[in-house]
Amino acid sequence: MERIQVLGVSVDPLTIAELNDLVRTAIDQKERWIIAHHNLHSIYLYHRDEKMRRFFANAKIAHIDGMSLVFWARIMGFPLRRQHRVTYVDWVQPLMEMAAAEGWRVFYLGGRPGVADRASKKLQQQYPKITIATLHGYFSQEENNVVLSMINDFQPHILMVGMGMPRQEHWIHDNFDQIQANVILTAGACFDYLAGEVPIPPRWLGQVGLEWLYRLIIEPRRLSYRYLVEPWSLIRLIINDIFRRFG
Repeated sequence: MERIQVLGVSVDPLTIAELNDLVRTAIDQKERWIIAHHNLHSIYLYHRDEKMRRFFANAKIAHIDGMSLVFWARIMGFPLRRQHRVTYVDWVQPLMEMAAAEGWRVFYLGGRPGVADRASKKLQQQYPKITIATLHGYFSQEENNVVLSMINDFQPHILMVGMGMPRQEHWIHDNFDQIQANVILTAGACFDYLAGEVPIPPRWLGQVGLEWLYRLIIEPRRLSYRYLVEPWSLIRLIINDIFRRFG
């Protein structure tokens, strides 16, 4: 399916299998692609943060990570399916399985010290052939060049940056020219879930658009503004979509 426009942003309706095929294409062709994702939080930030807009302008792909976007796109007349909502909780295992089978090197940058390491050990138990390295995301600007050197010395095919929005997008944007990886992914708290730091929401909740409620209950202090306040600021964008579609 071709790229579509909703709520003032461009998104690519892709399934997990289609995303995996694109990762393979970027690696086979020895290219450098940013594969980003959009949800309501990223759209809120996009319309308030110039660097976020520049980041997404440089991204090859922006898949959908939010069932609310799928529902809204369907209301706007686009033939999206539930499978077009891809979150890293669902994508990481098929992606790591493919990386192990293909011999791709994976580097994960992000999380508190020790968390990504525990997650990578679990992945190595599941996929003994996987080649993976990790580094926590708690580093200073003065240490940034050292971090880049560690990544580039590893020569990853896939770099996963999990620092949360918008820090991960800002870091990729600021350092893109120096990153030597075929595919750069904005992975959020992906390895926090793998390490057991954060409970994984029941997967059926995501299919009905209620995963946000589970996450809000688990982490109310961190997520209350994101889920209860930010969406109200999107009303103008919703109205714009309605006028463009039905006006």
